[in-house]
Amino acid sequence: MRKIPVSENREETRAEQADAVEPQVGAPDANGDDPVANLQGDLDRFRDLALRTQADFENYKKRAAREKEEAIRYANSSLLERLVAIVDNFELGLSAARSESENSPIYSGMSMVLKQITDFLADNGLQPIDAEGQRFDPNLHEAIAHEASDTVPEGVVIRQTRRGYRMKDRLLRPSSVVVSSGPAA
Repeated sequence: MRKIPVSENREETRAEQADAVEPQVGAPDANGDDPVANLQGDLDRFRDLALRTQADFENYKKRAAREKEEAIRYANSSLLERLVAIVDNFELGLSAARSESENSPIYSGMSMVLKQITDFLADNGLQPIDAEGQRFDPNLHEAIAHEASDTVPEGVVIRQTRRGYRMKDRLLRPSSVVVSSGPAA
């Protein structure tokens, strides 16, 4: 059996089809439909489908690249969130050591360690949110109480009970704050 290359096979098939039936181009077939118009319609439909599929694939590639970049950018967020809780407890210990004596070697050592930890967090894109004296923002702050104040206007943060943090452009943890309710009635 002789193998026929694909191009030769196509040419022979086309020649056989042309010999078998020689329809006139543009002449309607037995059903009254124009075969050229049908083929042109099919061609247009498949061309449109191919373009849409290509555009969908390009959008998929862009979305996948964007999601991958975002996953890499925020990969350390869970680790940093756990470290922030440790920093909170460390700051509590530091304030207790300060109340004993600010000149003690324990207080000095704890201050240096806290500075190293905060520098490490800052190097990894973590920024603390300073809320005290700022207008209450529900996107950054979590109000845990309202307190009357004659000196601080209504809606302004009086005190921060737990520091909030941002990681690059995302909120990692909101600040827990006490908000002024204005002058006492």
